[in-house]
Amino acid sequence: MKRTLVLAAHPNLRESKINRAWLERLAGEEKVTIHDLYAEYPDFRIHVEKEQELAASHERLVFQFPFYWYSSPAILKEWQDAVLTYGWAYGSAGKALHGKEFMLALSTGGPEEAYGEGGYNRYPIGELLRPFQAMANLTGMTFLPPFLLHGVRTLSDEQIRASAEALAARLSE
Repeated sequence: MKRTLVLAAHPNLRESKINRAWLERLAGEEKVTIHDLYAEYPDFRIHVEKEQELAASHERLVFQFPFYWYSSPAILKEWQDAVLTYGWAYGSAGKALHGKEFMLALSTGGPEEAYGEGGYNRYPIGELLRPFQAMANLTGMTFLPPFLLHGVRTLSDEQIRASAEALAARLSE
């Protein structure tokens, strides 16, 4: 199992059934580091050097968040803007993340069929996630298939537990 950094970004984790269940399950994994960005930086003042050291010390980075308004919560964007600097993460000398794996673990309120040409969101989820794939490409990381859980508003406790186990299994690969 690769050392994995899970950058969790949920603005109200205590109220979350899905993201909280995932993090609680992953907390038991020896090679997984959970990093709750909202808890760490409630003022959004990202400690760049600390975050760069943390990212550099893991082989895989995972952005975990609820997918809403077709993107990630604001703190995750702030993390990208502050941490992924020219000369460190990209550019001719920016090789700190080269060769690492990058994955998204995200939940959607809408059902899977909502994401497609015939669905009410009109676009497949893969198209909506392209900016994250572009970020991985620019920084030299390998973009792994995302871990997706759709329709979270209607899931049973058993389905939530099963999704947490499935995520843990994916990260153990």
